[in-house]
Amino acid sequence: MLKNTEQRLTAIRQWLSQRDIDALLVPHEDEYLGEYVPAHNERLHWLTGFTGSAGVAVVTRDKAAIFVDGRYTVQVAKQVSADHFEYRHLIEEPALDWVKSHLSKGASVAIDPRMHSSSWLEMAQAQLANTFELKILDTNPIDELWHDRPEPIISDVRLMPLDTAGQSSLSKRQQVSKITKEKNADSVIITALDSICWLLNIRGLDVSRLPVLLSHAILHSDSSVEYFLDTSRLPDEFHNHVGPNVTVQHPESLQSRLEALSDKKVILDPTTTNAWIKLVLQNAGVSLIHSPDPCLMPKAAKNDVEIAGMKACHVRDGVAMCQFLSWLDAEVVAGRLHDEATLADKLEAFRYQDSTLQDLSFDTISAAGSNAAMCHYNHENQPQPGKLEMDTLYLVDSGGQYLNGTTDITRTIAIGQPSEEMIKQFTLVLKGHIGVARARFPRGTRGYQIDTLARQHLWAEGYDYDHGTGHGVGHFLNVHEGPASISKRQIDVPLTAGMVLSNEPGYYRANAFGIRIENLELVVEQPTDGDFPVLSFESLTRCPIDKRNIKLEMLTDTEVTWLNDYHQTVWDEISPHVEGEVYEWLRQATSAIR
Repeated sequence: MLKNTEQRLTAIRQWLSQRDIDALLVPHEDEYLGEYVPAHNERLHWLTGFTGSAGVAVVTRDKAAIFVDGRYTVQVAKQVSADHFEYRHLIEEPALDWVKSHLSKGASVAIDPRMHSSSWLEMAQAQLANTFELKILDTNPIDELWHDRPEPIISDVRLMPLDTAGQSSLSKRQQVSKITKEKNADSVIITALDSICWLLNIRGLDVSRLPVLLSHAILHSDSSVEYFLDTSRLPDEFHNHVGPNVTVQHPESLQSRLEALSDKKVILDPTTTNAWIKLVLQNAGVSLIHSPDPCLMPKAAKNDVEIAGMKACHVRDGVAMCQFLSWLDAEVVAGRLHDEATLADKLEAFRYQDSTLQDLSFDTISAAGSNAAMCHYNHENQPQPGKLEMDTLYLVDSGGQYLNGTTDITRTIAIGQPSEEMIKQFTLVLKGHIGVARARFPRGTRGYQIDTLARQHLWAEGYDYDHGTGHGVGHFLNVHEGPASISKRQIDVPLTAGMVLSNEPGYYRANAFGIRIENLELVVEQPTDGDFPVLSFESLTRCPIDKRNIKLEMLTDTEVTWLNDYHQTVWDEISPHVEGEVYEWLRQATSAIR
């Protein structure tokens, strides 16, 4: 890779020199700005070798730097050559700050506007104004230089039937169009891939771990949609499935159709829409309304059919998890301490015993011992995977994409006898997890108001964790779904009934161990004797929490009751689907602790 890196940097610098440009920004994102980038769009990886999910590189005529956040400071040093790239912290020193300190006034900085959000472009233009020239590229130099670029994955368009989606595409389009009209807009540009698939009740597998189709859409106030996808990919039943007034356009016609909105008022989400689309609309004289994607809230609040599907797939996912954890305990007792890759593959094999599984929902985090201290650890990015050791903890964070739902679960497992400190920290995390699971809160509550419940017991002892407590989860869609979350960030989005969010407090001690306990929670209305109902969480995940890691005297009676009740539910719903050794393991794992 080092030789490739040097050759590719040289090629980029020649490209800069030929065009009299001083610097090029290469972000991880592609034109769809999604969390997951398909292999044929992994431009940052092509240039640097970095495989993380967030980052950006800057290449000048004589220097280069790569910027990553705190999740990847260890990984970047292993994957990216220090002889060719400086390592910088994405948050503490953003790429544009580095540019301003390393280039002379008047220097030119090139970007591909498709790879940046429209909000980022607005910020960059303000920061570089009167000091640097921001050059907007028509083509991406990496696309010109990437000669062994993988072919795109062209998956089948899957139609989501009404008995799985719970609401017709026409009904959804009418619902979202009403929101569009309320903002006095004629049309809305929809670029978030999960929003498009939700709106049309379709799915695909164009991107690993993400059941979407690489496409764009324009929704008009009369509920009609222009959908940009190669028509050869559509099944015969497509038009009957989506209902009237959906026209399918070739992707190459997107620019002309955007320009045709010249006399319209158009909603554009500046965080999910790339800057190229905004520039095309601006240049056509479109009146832009900057507003969040109107699909976000309706999509996040699952309907009754989607909720039933989420519950059903969590039972099947729980069966796979229990089979895996039963097998793991037996292997440890037998002295067979496997490596992280073997464990991840074994868990995946158990999940694939269910024919409704379409993909994993993300790359499994299989972290043994001190590797779990890196909360986004990936054994596939290491020279060799770690291996289980006795008297430690094993953290496994995994999930599946099923035809009727998406799962995400983390369990931290005792391998032998964990230390007293490990058990103490696990119990503090568990107390926070239970605090969120038992929360009662009025309508209008934001996620950041719930976040303290997860951290309070760690804070009291002087500890914390450097990630959010919860993220939204889609219905056979993104495992990380907006717009709501549970974290310190003051995101002004209320939690509403039907939302599914993770509950995953943790604790990480560098070079020692890591702990995370994650269930998915459904927001439900809770009747009260008061003047109005309150909201609460209903745990969807069906898998035991490892009792061997708990210091019982640290739990209150209320917390013990919650844990026993949760384990009784797991037993009631999972035990009919397992037998033999797994049945006996589950009986022990879910027995009452007091």
